Order: sequence, then structure tokens, then C-alpha cells
Amino acid sequence: MLDGGTDPRYLARRIVRIAWEDIGLADPRAFQIANDAATTFERLGSPEGELALAQAVLYLAAAAKSNAGYKAYNQMRRFVKENASDEVPVHLRNAPTKLMKELGYGREYRYAHDEPNAHATGESYMPDGWTNRISTNPSRAGWKSKSAKSWRG
Repeated sequence: MLDGGTDPRYLARRIVRIAWEDIGLADPRAFQIANDAATTFERLGSPEGELALAQAVLYLAAAAKSNAGYKAYNQMRRFVKENASDEVPVHLRNAPTKLMKELGYGREYRYAHDEPNAHATGESYMPDGWTNRISTNPSRAGWKSKSAKSWRG
């Protein structure tokens, strides 16, 4: 692409996008490598910085792939656009005043770090009635497979 005249900055932008959209949480290191390659290119320019872009492409090509986060993000954006905004659940609301404490703000909040395995199993962070409307559908690809159990709750 570079020999064909593609602007290397455009290529760097596409590499970063691929890391987030096509690899996602299957390999979180891909984001860092893509960003580092783009930064390296900006610092060194051509032709030296092109090696960083090329190595990022090789890494991304070999990385595990998952677009579950990208799909969930788009699904949530669509959902919010089509539905009215609902209020934050009372147990997640901050209670900086006496009145808010009396109203129960934050009372039933479960701090995940105090839970077994640092995971508040069954806790809901979505407004009432939103249960199971949005799903990441974690795959068994790469790093994400290790955290899929946590994603499902």
C-alpha cells in the first residue's frame, strides 16, 4: 500500500482501527502495539517509521480476533437511540448528601473488590427492565476467553 502511494498516516489510522474493531478484547496488547506503531511513525517518518507499521500489521494478522465488543457497542448505541433514557439504578447512585442517603442511594451497592473472586455475581448495572437486552457474547478467542465467565456474570 505504501509503494502504491497510500498516505502512511492513513495506514496507521487503519491499523489502530483494526486493533479495536477486529481484534478487540481477544488480544488487548494489539491496541498498544497499533498505537505505538502510529506514534513511532509520527516520530520517525518515512522510511524508518514504516517498519513499525509493518510489524504492527504482522502482529494484528496473527492475533486472535473478536468483534464482540464492537458489536455490543453498536448494539447499545442503537438501543439508546431507539429508547428513552432510563434512570441510573438507585443502588448505583452516589449519596453525597443526607437526603440522598435517606432515599437509599447507594445502599445496596456491592463493591466487587469485596466479593469472592472480586466479582459481584448477579449484580446489575443497567436500568430496571434492561436485563439481558445487551450482550457482548464473548467468544473463546484469546485473552477474552479467560474473562468470558466474568462478562456473563
